Amino acid sequence: MPVEPLSPQEIEERLAGLPGWSFEDGRLTRSYRLASHFAAAAMVVHIAQAQEELDHHSDLTLGYNTVALAVHTHSAGGTVSEKDVELARKVEDLAAGHGAH
Repeated sequence: MPVEPLSPQEIEERLAGLPGWSFEDGRLTRSYRLASHFAAAAMVVHIAQAQEELDHHSDLTLGYNTVALAVHTHSAGGTVSEKDVELARKVEDLAAGHGAH
């Protein structure tokens, strides 16, 4: 079954429940700051595990004490789908446990 893209209005509605996330260049994006490089690396590993479980992957960037994500759905024409929102919510849950802000 094909994945349906969200409309611009649906994306805005979903973003209202995802503080810190934004819609840029056709993707949901978010950056987090952590206490150290090791804390950021640990969060990346945790996100990677969640992405495997969801079978949906983002562009994930590790900085010195930062983690950045950009996600869209290839099978929805390279735009945002409900799968991206689900991943963003999962990452938000994980971020709190890592002390990310």
